[in-house]
Amino acid sequence: MGLFVALGLAALVMLAMKVSNLSDYGGGETYRLTARFDNIGGLKVRSPVMVAGVRIGQVSDVRVDHDTYEAVVSLDIYRRYDNLPADTSASIFTAGLLGEQYLALEPGGEEEVLRDGDEIKLTQSAMVLEQVIGQVLFSKAAGDE
Repeated sequence: MGLFVALGLAALVMLAMKVSNLSDYGGGETYRLTARFDNIGGLKVRSPVMVAGVRIGQVSDVRVDHDTYEAVVSLDIYRRYDNLPADTSASIFTAGLLGEQYLALEPGGEEEVLRDGDEIKLTQSAMVLEQVIGQVLFSKAAGDE
């Protein structure tokens, strides 16, 4: 009986670590990139950074630029993915039913690559569900006149 309880507790701890993204931060050496967004929605520190559905890093810091009032997101990218083209774009998407947000990178075609400390210039902010619903309702109301 004690063995089953211990196994159950271990399974719960592993599940909690997986959901909180704590277990995925062992990818080795990283380099840092930044990206600016008008709205990051629910993006948080330790949110995954993905290319083609493969995790290549994580969000390491989120802050507000006091001059432009944009969100500045710092990304720690694993060194083995150090060949991202300079014209790579960054978008914020929602994954799964729970609404966990992640940052997706879409590599461009430029030969020059992003280096430690570079900024991703092409960004697309998070889609805020409340704004989308408001736009749909407003367009319906305007169409009824």
